[in-house]
Amino acid sequence: MKVLKFGGSSLASPERIKLVAKTVQKHLKQDKTLVIFSAFGGVTNDLLEMANLASQEDLAYKELFAKNEKRHLEAVKELIPVSAQSGILSKVKTELNRLETLYEGVFLLNELSNKTRHVVSGFGEILSSLIIAEYFKNLGVDAQLVDSRELVVCKNNNKKVQVNYPQTYARIKEYFSKTDASLFLAPGFVARNEQGVPSTLGRGGSDFSAALYSAALDVAQVLVYTDVNGMYTANPQIVPHAYPLKDISYQEAMELSHFGAKVLYPPTLQPLLDKQISIQIKNTMKPEEVGTLISKSSEKNFRWVTGITHIDAIKLLNIEGSGMVGIPGFSKRFFEVLFKENINVVLITQASSEHSICVAVEEDEASLAKEALDIAFEAEIEHKKIKPVTIEEDVAIVALVGDRMKSHHGLSGKMFSALGNNNVNIRAIAQGSSERNISAVIAKKDVHKALNTLHEQFFEVPSKELNLFITGVGNVGAKFLNQLKQQEKFLLEKLRLKVRVHGLSNSSKMVFDEKGIDLQHWEKALENGEKADKSEFFKKVSQLNLRNSIFVDNTASADISAWYREYLANSVSVVTCNKIACADSFENYLELQNLAREYGASFLYETNVGAGLPIIDTLKNLVASGDRITKIQAVLSGSLNFVFNTYKGEEPFYKTVEMAMEEGYTEPDPKIDLSGVDVARKILILARESGHQMELEDIESEDFLSEESLATTNNEDFFTLLKKDEPKFQEIYKSAEANNAQLKYVAQLENGKAKVGLQEVDAQHPFYNLSGSDNIVLFFTERYPEQPLIVKGAGAGADVTASGIFADVIRIGKK
Repeated sequence: MKVLKFGGSSLASPERIKLVAKTVQKHLKQDKTLVIFSAFGGVTNDLLEMANLASQEDLAYKELFAKNEKRHLEAVKELIPVSAQSGILSKVKTELNRLETLYEGVFLLNELSNKTRHVVSGFGEILSSLIIAEYFKNLGVDAQLVDSRELVVCKNNNKKVQVNYPQTYARIKEYFSKTDASLFLAPGFVARNEQGVPSTLGRGGSDFSAALYSAALDVAQVLVYTDVNGMYTANPQIVPHAYPLKDISYQEAMELSHFGAKVLYPPTLQPLLDKQISIQIKNTMKPEEVGTLISKSSEKNFRWVTGITHIDAIKLLNIEGSGMVGIPGFSKRFFEVLFKENINVVLITQASSEHSICVAVEEDEASLAKEALDIAFEAEIEHKKIKPVTIEEDVAIVALVGDRMKSHHGLSGKMFSALGNNNVNIRAIAQGSSERNISAVIAKKDVHKALNTLHEQFFEVPSKELNLFITGVGNVGAKFLNQLKQQEKFLLEKLRLKVRVHGLSNSSKMVFDEKGIDLQHWEKALENGEKADKSEFFKKVSQLNLRNSIFVDNTASADISAWYREYLANSVSVVTCNKIACADSFENYLELQNLAREYGASFLYETNVGAGLPIIDTLKNLVASGDRITKIQAVLSGSLNFVFNTYKGEEPFYKTVEMAMEEGYTEPDPKIDLSGVDVARKILILARESGHQMELEDIESEDFLSEESLATTNNEDFFTLLKKDEPKFQEIYKSAEANNAQLKYVAQLENGKAKVGLQEVDAQHPFYNLSGSDNIVLFFTERYPEQPLIVKGAGAGADVTASGIFADVIRIGKK
C-alpha cells in the first residue's frame, strides 16, 4: 500500500483539488493507496480565530464563519455534479451546524477551554475529507472514507499531545485487515484521547497522521505533497538563492523541522525512523520534480552543512546570581519547574562559572515560565542570592544543520565570523553533543541578514554579494552606475562578486528596491521615486539590514557627509569621493576611522585625492610597511592644472574656467577649485594619512584670486570679477613665460607643515611637463630620500572618479 499526504496549500481551491485527484489516480494504477488530507488552505487558522473571537464576545466570528461556510459549500458545487450534491451538502451542513453550535457555546460562556480548542480546530480536516471523498466517488473510484478519530488515540488533550502508539497501531491494523478498497481517504490532524474525547495532533499534525498510518501498515515510503519542491537549504521566502535538497537523513530533517523548517511537522519523523520508512517531499503543482528524500544517512552525501533554519517565535529566559555557583541540584530545580508547567525548552546554555542559565522557550510561554520560576526561587531572590528571572524579547535562533559537521573543522569559526563581519551580535550559543547542529541566538531584526549571510558562506558558489545604496547620481554617479552595469558579468565570473544597487537618491528624489534596481532603467525608477530625505534614506538602509551594505556618496555635500558616522555605527561601509568628512576636524576624521574599526565596516575615500589614482592607497601601504614620509610635493587639482595648462593669455582667464566647468573638471562652484580650498583639503588628508594631527586652518594658502572674488556667493558674480581681474592673470602668465616656467598649483607637506599655492615650475622639475588635467604626487620617504616614489595620471573627470569609486567598492568585496 502507498501512503500519500496532501497539505492545505495543495487543497487551497477546487482547481488544486482536481490536480491532487490526478496525482492520486496515477498512484492507484500501481497499488492500493491511502491518502491523508489536511484542511483547505487557511481554514485551521480561521477556525481558531473564530474561537478566540467568540470567547471575547466578538460577533465578528459570525462573519468569518459565514465566509468559511460559503467556501466549503461552493467547493461541493464545483467538484460534485448537481445530481449528486444533495447527500454531501447535507453531511457538510450537519458538520457546519455542529461547529456553529460550539462557537455559540463559547460566545455565551465567554470561555475557550483547551478541549474546545482541539475540537473546533479539527473540523477543517473533517470537512475537506468528506468533500474530497465524495469527489473521488463521482470520478468512479472505489474510495473508502476512514474516520481517523476512531483509529488515532492520544494520551491527553493538552497543548503537548502524546500518541498512544500501541492502541493506535492496533486499531489501524485491525481496520485495514477487515476493510477492502482501492483508495482509502482519511482526515489528518484529528484524533481522540483515551477517554474518547475528540482531540488533535498539534499544528501540522496531518504529517504526523500520515506517519502513524505508514508505521502501523509497515509501508516502504510515505509521500508528503506540499507547495514547494522539497526541503530547502534555507527558507526560500527569506533567502532567494536557497535550493531544494535531493536527500537528507532522518536526523537532519528532525533538526531542520524542529528549528523552524515548516515543510514537515517535527513529531512526524519518529514513528518513521523507528521502522526506517523513507519520506518523499513532493510538490503538488510540479509532481514531476524529484523533491526531497528523507531516509537514513547516505554515504554518498558529502555536504558539510545540509541546511540553515531559524525560529523567531521565541523568548530568552535568564537567571543569574552568585547563589547558583557550586549549589548541587540548582539546574535540576530550574528545569523541573519548567517540566511541571509543561513548558518546552528550545535551547539551553549555561556559563561554565555556573553564574547564569539561559534558555529559549516559545514566546507565548515565557511569562508563565518566569512567574513559575520566580515563585520556585522566591527565597533565593529575597535574600539577593539570585536575581529575578528576566525575559529577553525580539530574539530568534539561527541554526546550521548537517550530519557531517562533526567531521569538518572550523565550521563554527566560519559561522560566527560571517555573522560578526555583518554586525550580527550573538546573544547565546548552543551545540548538541552529536555536533549535528550549531545554534545561535540573535536579534530578530537580523534574521534576514544572518540567513542570507550564512547561505552565501556555506551553499553558494564562492562569491560575495555587495548591496549598494548610492546618493548623488549626477555626472560621477551616472558614470559609476554605467560602469556597474557594464562590468556585472565580469565581476561575477572573474571576481565572484554580485553587486546590487538597492537605493538611489539625488537632491530631489530617492528610490528603493529590496530585490535590486534595474540599472538599465535606473533614471526612470528614480524619476518615479519618493521625495528625497537624508534621514529617511538612512532609515530605509537600516530597515533593509542587508549583508555587506555599502553607502556610496558621489556628492560634495557637507549635509550628506555628516551622516557617515550613522552608517558606520550600523556596520554599513562608506565609499565616498566627498572630501568634506576627511578634511573636517581631526576629531571627526578620527571618529570615523574608529567607528569603521569598531563596527567592522570599511571607510574608503581613495577618490578624495587624485580621483582614480592610487594615491591614498600607496601612502597607506608605505606607512603600514614601516616607511616614514619626509616630504610630499603634489599637483592635486586636475581642474587647476587644466586651467593653467590651457590659459595662454590669448583667451580671457574666465573663458578657460568656463571650459573647465563644461568638461566636468571643476566642482559646480568653481571657486572651490580656484580658491585652493579643494587642494588644501587634499594635502590635509595626505598629512593625516601620513600620521600628522592637522586641521584645515593649519594649511598655509597663497591665493591668486582677489579677496573680493573669493567673497562672492554665486557663479555670476564670481565670473564678473574674473573678467575684471584679467590684467592680474595676464601678469601672472607673462611672468612665468619670461622665466621659461610653467604655472602649477602645488601642495607641499614637509616637517609637519603644509602649504598650497600657485608656483612657477622650471623645466627640470617633474611637474613641468604635467599636461591636461593630470595629477602628480612625489613621495619622499626614508626609503625614497632622493628619487621620490611618483604617482601620476588623470586626476579629474567623471569617468576616472567613478572608476576610483568602483575600485573602492571592489576592495570591500575582496576584503
